[in-house]
Order: sequence, then structure tokens, then C-alpha cells
Amino acid sequence: MGIEEQIIKGLELMLLGMGTVFVFLAILVGSVVLMSRFAGWIEARMPPQAELPKTVSPVTAGAGQETMAVISAAVHRYRANR
Repeated sequence: MGIEEQIIKGLELMLLGMGTVFVFLAILVGSVVLMSRFAGWIEARMPPQAELPKTVSPVTAGAGQETMAVISAAVHRYRANR
């Protein structure tokens, strides 16, 4: 087997490998695009849902300040030990 034949076989193998990868990636991109369109189609057919009102959880101001003080003390103690 001469060097020309080896080069030709190598080029054939390279084109086969690159072609396989290209086809796989094209199928992958196509499936992602189709799934995106399908999801948009499903979302358009869904009935609109009422948005929940954005409310603050019923936490008293004292409990929030106490929690902040405990966290702050823990951070200071951790930093003092390091």
C-alpha cells in the first residue's frame, strides 16, 4: 500500500467521520427547533392563568431583626476564628 492510497483512505475516513458528526448535529438542531415550536404551540393553546398577587410573608419586624442579629453574630464569630 503506497502513501497515496493511505492518504486517500485517511481523507475518506475523515470525511465519513465529519459527515456523521454534521448529520448528528443537524438532527439535534432540528429537533430542538421543532420542540421549541411545539412548546410555543402548546403554550398558545393553554388558557391564561390568573397571576397570584405578590404579597410579603407575614413575618413580624421583630423576628426579622432578631434573625439578622443572630446571623450577623454567627458571621463575626466565624471570621474571628479563621
